[in-house]
Amino acid sequence: MIQYIKRKDLDILKYDACIENSIQSRIYGFSWYLDIVADHWDVMVLDDYKAVMPIPWKSKYGLKYIGQPYFCQQLGVFSKERLTKEIQEEIIKKIPKKFVKVSLNFNSDNFLTSNMKPLKNYILTLNNTYDALFKAFSKGRKHAVKVGQKNQLLLMKTTISELIDMKKEFYAHGNFPIIVLEKLNNYVLENNKGFIVGVFKDDNLLGGGLFLKSKNRITYLFSSFNMDGRKLQAASFLISNIVKQYENSNLILDFEGGNLPNIGSFFKSFSAKDEGYSNLNYINVISLFKKS
Repeated sequence: MIQYIKRKDLDILKYDACIENSIQSRIYGFSWYLDIVADHWDVMVLDDYKAVMPIPWKSKYGLKYIGQPYFCQQLGVFSKERLTKEIQEEIIKKIPKKFVKVSLNFNSDNFLTSNMKPLKNYILTLNNTYDALFKAFSKGRKHAVKVGQKNQLLLMKTTISELIDMKKEFYAHGNFPIIVLEKLNNYVLENNKGFIVGVFKDDNLLGGGLFLKSKNRITYLFSSFNMDGRKLQAASFLISNIVKQYENSNLILDFEGGNLPNIGSFFKSFSAKDEGYSNLNYINVISLFKKS
């Protein structure tokens, strides 16, 4: 049986246990994470939490629509056992028709079905020594890392507010919900769900990143670098050091990006592989003429 259960009626312990123990487990699916990043969210539930599909939604002009929240790359179906494509499609069909539009990213372990568009995300499995992993970097990326080393860059503590200020100053596409990121950062650091690190040159902050940690994944959630940081290859230096720190761990370094060609090329240069995920997108035409 597939049910649509509102957030307030969820058995949170069973829900989070399903996310934790699912084949497709991602940090984005946990209740604490969605409580921070989503305006509202409910869940499609199969049987007694055998599988779940979070439904993040918003309301505008009295109309409800499903949309992917910021800082939440992959959701979709999470199941304790491998499901068939038919069951996944059945769960999708049960999404209430009250939502006039659906745009929802499914994770890389879900099936690609109708109304879905493939997307790119790069990952690097840290299953070898740093030297072996570094050897697989592209020639240009190896050079970039060495530029950072030559300039004696250092990794030290920084704050999310400093990285946010840097993003606003040095990036043209710096439009994102700052309050959501701050709340996420605070929860992650207070509950040991990740870490934030800055890259410095002579006590001057060049940039840095916020990383999430969950089960077998380290996710590169947010970063920013100033002009000096770009010249001194601070981003390459940062990622290279994360690779070194977690060498031989079998953890996955999730770059959380790759659809933009330049960003995709950058991540690929670390010998990262494309872990394709998908976006479900359709409009309920009838619902457009009927407020829920």
